Amino acid sequence: MPITLDSHRDVAVLRIDHGGGNTLDTESCRDLVLRLEQAEEARAVVLTGTGGVFCAGVDLKRLDEGGAPYVAEFLPLLSDALLAVFGSPRPVVAALNGHAVAGGAVLAAACDHRVLGAGRIGVTELLVGLPFPLAALEILRCAYGTPRLPLLAYAGETWGGEEALARGLADEQAPPDEVLDRAVAVAARLGELPAEPFAHTKAQIRQPFHERIAEYRHADDPRVERMWRSAEALAAVKSYVDRVLR
Repeated sequence: MPITLDSHRDVAVLRIDHGGGNTLDTESCRDLVLRLEQAEEARAVVLTGTGGVFCAGVDLKRLDEGGAPYVAEFLPLLSDALLAVFGSPRPVVAALNGHAVAGGAVLAAACDHRVLGAGRIGVTELLVGLPFPLAALEILRCAYGTPRLPLLAYAGETWGGEEALARGLADEQAPPDEVLDRAVAVAARLGELPAEPFAHTKAQIRQPFHERIAEYRHADDPRVERMWRSAEALAAVKSYVDRVLR
């Protein structure tokens, strides 16, 4: 399975273990939603990656191989997986064991707290000509605020260490070999808060973003899919895969 589930006392640890980059594809998106459902008895959740990568974002090899039909299947699943994390009523803490880029950065942003151990964080989708679905952009807006979005989305830069902390992309830093333990400790502390009041407060904080997603997703998602399915975008993905990933 692309996502493993372990228990550390009352904290469920979901670990992305999916190929070299812990990427997001149809299988890992479905599995993330399933694992969150399976962990519903836990008081809090930690999301982390395997090896030196938290999550490298969308699996561009699968996208290149599957083309337009794959895009149509994958994009709704991507939004559903991101929203499953973002909408979880329980505390969700990201243990950033390595790079969190593109969709991986959004996945980290969907969590309530981010502990940076190693690697770099950045939103790089536009570098290959792929706009984010509305759900992903609203998750970034919630985590980092509207004024920061242009730099994050347009520049395609990544930041690590103190620079990532200074830009607010992570909430704290821990030694790489201690990042999981620290994230579990933060999650356990948050999980000790009364569950219903915490869930209600979290829903209040995120309500404007959920409302925008609910109102505009039905119109925006088809436009995003059209751009992802375009010959230009698929050619750019193929070029990137051939140059960088193969």
